[in-house]
Amino acid sequence: MAALDKFQGVVEDRHRYAAEWKAATGRKVMGYLCTYLPDELIYAAGNLPVRILGSHEPQDVSERHIYSKWCPCSRDFLAQGLLGRYDYLDGILQGHCCIHMKQTYVSWCRHLDPGYCYDLYVPPSLHTPMARTNMVRGMEELRRSLEEESGTAITQEVIRNALDVYDTNRRLLRDIYDLRKQDTPPITGAEAMEVILATMVMDKKEANIWLEELLAELKGKLPNNKDNGDGKLRLMLIGSGSDDIGFLRLLDSMGMEVVVDEHCIGTRYFWNITPDGADPLAAIADRLIAKPPCPNKDLEEKRRMAFLEELTRDFRVQGVIVMQQKFCDPHQWDAPDIKALMDRAGIPTLFLESDIVVPVGQFRTRVEAFAEMMEIGA
Repeated sequence: MAALDKFQGVVEDRHRYAAEWKAATGRKVMGYLCTYLPDELIYAAGNLPVRILGSHEPQDVSERHIYSKWCPCSRDFLAQGLLGRYDYLDGILQGHCCIHMKQTYVSWCRHLDPGYCYDLYVPPSLHTPMARTNMVRGMEELRRSLEEESGTAITQEVIRNALDVYDTNRRLLRDIYDLRKQDTPPITGAEAMEVILATMVMDKKEANIWLEELLAELKGKLPNNKDNGDGKLRLMLIGSGSDDIGFLRLLDSMGMEVVVDEHCIGTRYFWNITPDGADPLAAIADRLIAKPPCPNKDLEEKRRMAFLEELTRDFRVQGVIVMQQKFCDPHQWDAPDIKALMDRAGIPTLFLESDIVVPVGQFRTRVEAFAEMMEIGA
């Protein structure tokens, strides 16, 4: 598919895309570290927001800056900066999520001199009476900071225009995910992740054009009549910062269908649309509060469990693989609740713990045993 090839090309050479965008437009590129950072405000300031991602390659440069027992994402992301992969950035921002990513941000600002740094306060619990007040205040402070940095007025009209572009992007990604509910999905799990990763580093206006093209191509692959499916096991992938396409390609090669995911390089990034409201900053805050929650922002309420239940039902999930990033305490705390939820639904669950480099051979063996167990129990 031509559109899919374009997205894959961006993922494979994402740094060149950003650098060329910067050279062509004369505008700035800003990196960000968490989906609780409203990248639409970066976009409203005339900049290109780029999600910092890992390489999943061995590295030995982050040890002096961050504990080796902290999560692979934080170490891999920082390593990419220390190795010069993001030298084209004009700044870096984060929406405060966990102490691990906070250290990545602090070390990046202190040792890489990216120019502009901003740490957005995000309440540790998003469901207290003061959470919305604090979030709206945080949106306003970020707007003023970006306005001062860019020297450009970021008016309510400008923010609404950015929201239109971003919500179009979210709707298009939802449309693509809805096609994965089919008995025979027209796009694989690895391909879907490539699309999302590409949109996280692209100019959203260009990404939306490509998404429209991709949707047309995918709909053209759907059978005229309802088929009986391809017989593949329908899986959901759950995780934290799970951006390793290699593992999804492994599952695809083993004849498994990853029909949906629940992690921040997936559904948690785009699932809900900005609500209507007179104040666009308050609307952004409301979307972030209502979006599928990160476990670190959901420690007591466990709203995440209802979202997981919805996904398993809507996508007719037959098995769940939890891709646990090593040393990620919030996700480990959720593991017993996820297991109990899936047990009640009669859905088998496989827990895998990964570091920066995924042990493909070991995981293949465990996934094969998991698939055999599912087939025997069917």
